[in-house]
Amino acid sequence: MVKTVPAREITLHELTQKFKLQFVDDQHFFREWQDQLPEITDLEKKRLDRVKTSYSNLIEDPPLLENTVKMVVLSPLLDLAGFYLPPFRIRSEKSIEISLEDQGIIIKGQIDVLVLCDEFWVVVIESKQAAFSLEVGKSQLLTYMLANPHPDHPTYGLILNGSNFRFVKLIKGERYQYSVSKMFDLFNPGNDLYDVLRVLKRLGELISDRF
Repeated sequence: MVKTVPAREITLHELTQKFKLQFVDDQHFFREWQDQLPEITDLEKKRLDRVKTSYSNLIEDPPLLENTVKMVVLSPLLDLAGFYLPPFRIRSEKSIEISLEDQGIIIKGQIDVLVLCDEFWVVVIESKQAAFSLEVGKSQLLTYMLANPHPDHPTYGLILNGSNFRFVKLIKGERYQYSVSKMFDLFNPGNDLYDVLRVLKRLGELISDRF
């Protein structure tokens, strides 16, 4: 009898066991977030500066509105990277509820999954408090990436929670292997959104070349 395990319940350990998933700690495995990154314009930088300012202003006065991360941070990034234009198509998976207890207080949030062309997955972790690290969404992101209908191509993903961003690459060879980019942080000096957009544009180029 086949047992179906919901994505929200599966752990990274289970994925490792079931799919022989292997983490690759090799800087040469995932060069796409570092090499041949396109430049961005001064106008795009101004738009991203506004995104950073807007998000910084909103988190100073919680609770945040629902879907704030997608409205304020993710949507402008996807727009500037061209993911709302052909050949890309976006669909949304059902949200996954998450919660944790901190000093007797239960903090609730949700994980939203967006799919772009079945080859790029975006996991958004949303909470009214900055309580969930990107690790919360890693196993869910990899679960969806493993279901990629084009396993002969590398699959890419992005996890974000509003202020932190990390890219993921998954390939299938003799076994499934994955690696991650460095952490981009919205509150680092300067504006890490510049680099996030450059990586998004580069991945968009690689994916669109397949069509």
